[in-house]
Amino acid sequence: MKLVIAIVQREDSNNLQRAFVKNDFRATKLATSGGFLSQGNTTFLIGCEDKKVDDVLKIIKQESRAREEIATPHMVSTGYEITQPLKITVGGATCFVVPVDEFKRF
Repeated sequence: MKLVIAIVQREDSNNLQRAFVKNDFRATKLATSGGFLSQGNTTFLIGCEDKKVDDVLKIIKQESRAREEIATPHMVSTGYEITQPLKITVGGATCFVVPVDEFKRF
């Protein structure tokens, strides 16, 4: 058994959740926030059999879109304040697949 931890942008979370339900995958949805831009995102926890991991990752890839945004990071470096807008790519998904020694549902 594996646990897939998928971190996606908030804008993609509802479509991804519907895709999990449609494909009979149970997922726990957590509201989280990223460190660099401090923007909201969503983390899904999906437990599945080893042979289903590729199916889960395929759904995540299909439903998670990368997009360009203008961000204004607020940084102070050597006494100077940096607030220049930057074009950055956000979205997509970051996934971790970890082994599960034991799983119980009550």
